[in-house]
Amino acid sequence: MFVDRAKIYIRSGKGGDGAVSFRREPFVPEGGPDGGDGGKGGDVIFQADENLRTLMDFRYKRKYEAENGQNGMKKKRFGKNGQDLVIKVPVGTMIIDEESGLLMKDLTENGQSFVAAKGGKGGKGNAKYATSTRQAPNFAEAGGFAKERQVILEMKLIADVGLVGFPNVGKSTLLSVSTSARPKIANYHFTTIAPNLGVVQIYDTSFVMADIAGIIEGAHEGAGLGHKFLKHIERTKVLIHVVDVSGSEGRDPVEDFDKINKELEQYSPKLLKKPQIVAANKIDLTDEESPEYIEFKEYVESKGYKVFPMSAPINIGVREVLAEAASQLQRLSEEPPEDDEYEMFDFEADEQDPDYRVVKVTFDGRNYVLEGRQLEKIFNSTNFNDAGSLRYLYKYIEKSGAVEKMREMGIEDGDTIRIKDFEFEYLDEDYL
Repeated sequence: MFVDRAKIYIRSGKGGDGAVSFRREPFVPEGGPDGGDGGKGGDVIFQADENLRTLMDFRYKRKYEAENGQNGMKKKRFGKNGQDLVIKVPVGTMIIDEESGLLMKDLTENGQSFVAAKGGKGGKGNAKYATSTRQAPNFAEAGGFAKERQVILEMKLIADVGLVGFPNVGKSTLLSVSTSARPKIANYHFTTIAPNLGVVQIYDTSFVMADIAGIIEGAHEGAGLGHKFLKHIERTKVLIHVVDVSGSEGRDPVEDFDKINKELEQYSPKLLKKPQIVAANKIDLTDEESPEYIEFKEYVESKGYKVFPMSAPINIGVREVLAEAASQLQRLSEEPPEDDEYEMFDFEADEQDPDYRVVKVTFDGRNYVLEGRQLEKIFNSTNFNDAGSLRYLYKYIEKSGAVEKMREMGIEDGDTIRIKDFEFEYLDEDYL
C-alpha cells in the first residue's frame, strides 16, 4: 500500500531534575552541598532516508517519545542526557505542525535532518546555588519541560519528469518501456492506484520519471484520486502529457488535453508554468495524416506546446519524447531554481513562548487555582521543608501579578490557593 500522509504525536525528553545532596564524610562535620545537575532530555529528530518509499510505518505507530534526562546525583555527579529519537522518513517528506498548519521542514535530500522538538534542559543541583551567604541551599532546580506536538507528515515524490493524463491513455506503458519499472498494466481505468517511479537512461544522462495516477475531471476538488496524487506533480520539473489521439475510449483528444490542463491549473496555477511535452499516444491506431490528428496537433501547437506522435507498446516515438524531456531538464538546470512559497514555522518564536511566564488565576468554586509553565517549574523545584525555597515560590507568585488578580476576584484571609496538588492558606500579611 502506498501511504503518503500520516499524523503522529511526538514528545521530546524531559530534563532531569537537579539533586539536593550534602557531603557526609568522616571527619568532615560540615560538608557542603554536592548535588549534581540533571541531564538534558533527548531531542526528536526527523531524518530523510532514500531507502524508504512510503509512510506506511506511521499507520501502525503514531506515538514517538524521546528519552528523559537522568536526575542529578550526589557527589556532584551529573545525570545522563536522554537519548535522541531519530525518526526516519522518505526523501520528499514535509513536516507540518498540525496546530498552526505551518511547514516545519521539507526534507528533500538523503540524510537531511532537523530537530522537531528539543529536549528539556537539565535542572541545576543544589551545589550550584551555594553562595557566601547561603552555604547550605536545601533546594535544586527542576528539569526543563518536554516539548510535545502533533505533526503531519506529507510525502511528495521527488521526480524530474511527471507523466499526466486521463486513465488508460498509456502512461504506465510509457514508464515500463522507458525504465526498469514494472507498473501494473491492464485495459481498464485506474489500473495505477499509486505513483510509480523509474530511472530513464538516455544518451549520456539520466532522470527520474514518475507515473502519476490517472486524473479525472474534478480532481482538483478531490474527485477520483483527487488531491491524493495531484500533489506529487508539484515537485516535478517537466510534465509529459500523454493523450490518446486514437479516440479508442470514445473521447475527443482535444477535450482531454484541455480538461487535464484545466485540472492542473485549478489545483495550482504553477503547474501550467512547468514545461509540458505532449505525447500523442496510440498513433498506431490512427494515422499522422488523419484529419483528427492534424486538428489535434495544430490546436496543441497553437497553445505553445510541442507534439510528438508515439505508440508506447511498440516503442514508436518514445525516444523522441524522452530526448525532448532530457533537453528541457538540461535547460532548466541552467536557470536558478524557484523558491517554494511555504509559510514557515517560527522555531525562535516557539522557543520564546510569550505565555511561558503568565500565571493564570481561576476560581473553581472552592479554591483559587494558579497555573503557568514557569510557575510549574518553580513549584517542581520547591522544597516545602525549606523556608528559603518556599519564600522564593511566594515571591514569584506575587511578582507575576497573581496576588493582585486574586485580590480583584475577592480573595480573603483564610481562603485556599491551590497549585497542582498543593494547597495553602492566603494571609495578606505574607505579601506585605
